[in-house]
Amino acid sequence: MSARPKPISGLTRRLIQDGLIDLEAAEKCSVEASKARHPLVSYLVKENIISAEAIAAAAASEFGTAIIDLDAIDPSMVPEGLVSEKLIRDHHAFPLFQRGKRLFVAVSDPTNRAALADIQFQTGITTEDVLVREDQLTAYIEHHLGEPEEDLTDFGDDVDLDLETVDPDQEEEDTSAPTDDTPVVRFINQMLLNAIRLGSSDLHFEPFEKSYKVRFRTDGILHEVASPPVTLSPRIAARLKVMSQMDISERRVPQDGRIKLKVSKTKSIDFRVNTLPVLFGEKIVLRILDASAAQMGIDALGYDDDQKALYLEALNKPQGMFLVTGPTGSGKTVSLYTGLNILNTPELNISTAEDPVEINLEGINQCAVNAKVGLDFSAALRSFLRQDPDIVMVGEIRDIETAEIAIKAAQTGHMVLSTLHTNSAPETITRLRNMGVPAFNLATSINLIVAQRLARRLCSCKEKIAVPANALLEKGFTQEDLDAGLEIYGPKGCDKCNGGYKGRVGVYEVVKITPEISKVIMEDGNSLEISRICQEQGFRNIYQSALLKVKQGLTSLDEVDRVTSGH
Repeated sequence: MSARPKPISGLTRRLIQDGLIDLEAAEKCSVEASKARHPLVSYLVKENIISAEAIAAAAASEFGTAIIDLDAIDPSMVPEGLVSEKLIRDHHAFPLFQRGKRLFVAVSDPTNRAALADIQFQTGITTEDVLVREDQLTAYIEHHLGEPEEDLTDFGDDVDLDLETVDPDQEEEDTSAPTDDTPVVRFINQMLLNAIRLGSSDLHFEPFEKSYKVRFRTDGILHEVASPPVTLSPRIAARLKVMSQMDISERRVPQDGRIKLKVSKTKSIDFRVNTLPVLFGEKIVLRILDASAAQMGIDALGYDDDQKALYLEALNKPQGMFLVTGPTGSGKTVSLYTGLNILNTPELNISTAEDPVEINLEGINQCAVNAKVGLDFSAALRSFLRQDPDIVMVGEIRDIETAEIAIKAAQTGHMVLSTLHTNSAPETITRLRNMGVPAFNLATSINLIVAQRLARRLCSCKEKIAVPANALLEKGFTQEDLDAGLEIYGPKGCDKCNGGYKGRVGVYEVVKITPEISKVIMEDGNSLEISRICQEQGFRNIYQSALLKVKQGLTSLDEVDRVTSGH
């Protein structure tokens, strides 16, 4: 049974009279809007059928009201928490300010009386509508509430997250003392949800002498989001430690833990938690572990076509080493997990040693190293080789023992994937040499080295900027680039982004160990010599790859300078 069009309202009649839409199109749009569960005005603007300005002008004329510019409204006047998020989103109406016993509600369709009635019922305050442009209203709602996440739409303001037991050997924790502290519980739940909604990677809870700060790392940059009373510091720490199954009585030594939160019937979010005793309490950092990141596929990582071909070629080799390098937070784990996900087939036995296991992958044997009981990377790797593996992943090569076992595994018919903390692909060779690995072992066992960084991606609101030609040439662009009409973009900033940036894009240096590079390694060449040969072989360094991202309009020159060391 097809959806029936809603009766033509006064506003729609006016749009037809003004020649902005005909009757047939209006009825069709009404049906489609009902199917999509969108207000008709929102549907018309979203589908670019009628502009928001034209609809607002028609509504103002029809109902004799003025159009309010939301940009002129003082954000401090917005009554926080008065109307539930669900009600605002359902009715597409936003409470702007309260004067006496009247609450003024922004609407883009004055015929939307149900919104006013429901808001009045919830608040007990008399409501009055204020006419605003549809595009401004949508942006205002998203700015104040955040964009709705597909998996998080069922959350209201009074969210109570379910804590799942992470350690199967551990009984349910006694959470009676901290969980009774309802304001602290609600505050932490809200912080966790806000971080998930913003797409943040880390949460920092930091106590100082006279203040307490909560900061989120979003798109690689830290932002302060809350400053609760400093007196709550011990209770916040205790609650987070209970959630991550740590010893709440131990405040003198760092602790590691894990939180698994069930945020809906189908979705769980994992957090890696670390505490550090500092001068005025305990600093606690939570890293959000996004299991979906490993499922994105290689195309979502931002590799250029030639780099992607080298990546897949190295993965498909039966033996050898595949190394990913870069600083903390550069996306090494996601690059490795993406590779493991590609290799994860019933025909292959895959074992990983990680500290800690960040993302749970079905079909892969994942082992968490535990230094307290003597299970370090080298011990785990030694054990793997007795488990008939095809592919081995070592979380990080930190010492000569781990490096030697990994190389022996690569030389005896196994594919070995691992990470190192170095700045570039050539420096990875010198780092392993400095550890004590013989040059001939490196030259014969390593297949591919990927060095990477994450640069902030420009939002769609980006704007073209004028940069002098000589400055561009100094940056590393060629005269051919300038002659081809090179356009440089910079951040502008809108309600949907953070200072002109939204999301991140990977910048990579992908080096295949060719016979020429192997020869330089065998001759004990330093990183500068290896780098020169890499250039001659046609492998772009990180800076050159970053400039390519600038040419494509994906990031800015400022970001290139921030994440790379220059040419």
